[in-house]
Amino acid sequence: MSRVEAIAAAAPDAVVEDSLGQAVVRVPRRSLATAAAAARDAGFTMFLDLCGVDYLTRDPRFEVVVHLLAMDPPERVRLLAGVPGDDPTVPSITGVFAGADFYEREAFDLFGIEFSGHPDLTRLLLPDEWQGHPLRKDSPVGSVPVQFKAALDRTHEASVGTPAGQPGALGDPEPVT
Repeated sequence: MSRVEAIAAAAPDAVVEDSLGQAVVRVPRRSLATAAAAARDAGFTMFLDLCGVDYLTRDPRFEVVVHLLAMDPPERVRLLAGVPGDDPTVPSITGVFAGADFYEREAFDLFGIEFSGHPDLTRLLLPDEWQGHPLRKDSPVGSVPVQFKAALDRTHEASVGTPAGQPGALGDPEPVT
């Protein structure tokens, strides 16, 4: 049994795919921690990355992506777990790979995906009082107020320098004397 097959055997309803030569194992969200443990036991001992993806119009809306590496022989695997938008919760893999701690906090902070069993699931990048999750595709774009709006009303000449076509303008050759 290959390492990838061992992961699939440990997670019920897992589906093994190939993506550009890399093994991809799609697991139900409830089986993510089990699949991660099976991957570690199969030789994928290096945790590389965990991230969230928002597919606004797809069901399930979110996906948690985990990249793992086996060193000898070198092989990569990607674990994917779909997470519904109305209940964005998935088991934490920090008990399997301690290095997933900040990655899970980042996905929670920016996407609102909760990782049950995480030891300290708090915001990582944004202030605690921040409302919402900015990488969700339905999050308002917003803006930062400009303190000196009058400066934006100036003409092209004021912001760039000499008007185009006159000596000394950007891109124009210097006048010959």
